[in-house]
Amino acid sequence: MYADGDRLLIVATDRISAFDYILPTGIPDKGRVLTQMTLFWLDYLKDIVPNHFLSGDTTGLPPELAGRSMWVKRCEMFPIECVVRGYLSGSGWKDYQNTGAVCGIRLPEGMRDSDELPEPIFTPATKATSGHDENISFEETIKLVGASAAAQLRDLTIAVYRKAAAYARTKGIIIADTKLEFGTVNGVITLADEVLTPDSSRFWRVDQYEPGRPQFSFDKQYVRDYLESIRWNKQPPAPALPEDVAAKTSEKYREAYRLLAGREL
Repeated sequence: MYADGDRLLIVATDRISAFDYILPTGIPDKGRVLTQMTLFWLDYLKDIVPNHFLSGDTTGLPPELAGRSMWVKRCEMFPIECVVRGYLSGSGWKDYQNTGAVCGIRLPEGMRDSDELPEPIFTPATKATSGHDENISFEETIKLVGASAAAQLRDLTIAVYRKAAAYARTKGIIIADTKLEFGTVNGVITLADEVLTPDSSRFWRVDQYEPGRPQFSFDKQYVRDYLESIRWNKQPPAPALPEDVAAKTSEKYREAYRLLAGREL
């Protein structure tokens, strides 16, 4: 991010992180996918909540920033990640296996990995400066941002998810969960940062969805699976990715954009 008065320039690079480490290998076109997908969603969701976008015009900037950059309003950010889950997966699945609940929200007994939830749930997390973000309860969210803001963030997050998930399903993609970030501009709650991208969401294929197991994914899970397969101890230095893994990951990101936006990158 680069500051310019009351606005910021956000540049999405091709770097990718996994297990809290930035890998030395970039993913071709990843930054362009994240930016263009964010712009698509911000336009699609603008009737639900204001957003921080000002312009994608990179005139006068270095040419390598084109397509991967956007000018945005400066926001006072809330200190939480607004996570919404429509399906039981990832840390939510682990939480459920241990406690029968996710972020303190009790779920029906006997649910399986990747099962659809009875209704989307708001499962916020803290923004960790190092290490993992930590899931927190709604009561803890109230302590961080206040009761009124917590309720508004919960309701906006679920509303955004419902609209986006319904649209994505018509394009053959299940949005299993996503992470949103909000701030305020002149006291108005504003959607900010990247929105509904493969980096901040779990995207699954509708035609390959089968509860009870991990799903075919358009997100960085492919990279995580590779790192698990080589038994990396998740300590620095992070290993480089083989060329074919980086290329396959790039292909997944671009395909997600093509399906959702209806056009090539």
